[in-house]
Amino acid sequence: MAIRITHIRLSGGTNHEHIEHLWWTNPSTGQTGDNTRGAIVSWIEDESGKAYVEDAAGHRADVGVVKPQFGAKYLRTYADGQWTNNLLSLPRR
Repeated sequence: MAIRITHIRLSGGTNHEHIEHLWWTNPSTGQTGDNTRGAIVSWIEDESGKAYVEDAAGHRADVGVVKPQFGAKYLRTYADGQWTNNLLSLPRR
């Protein structure tokens, strides 16, 4: 299953590590939901879950888990071999 991340909520700052909650949809089933950053990180790492973002033109960027030397794991998009800022471009809730 792959989910498309549609919205984010930030807390305590404006960088990727401040994303605390994410809203998503499963395009194949129409199911929607929302989860904490930690739940999405665990789903990607432990259950081989796949997540992505998509812009208005249909360009897709996969969501990956960043494991910093210090602090909690966080999510960031990865496209064309580079970490990108697509998650931070999503609407806020």
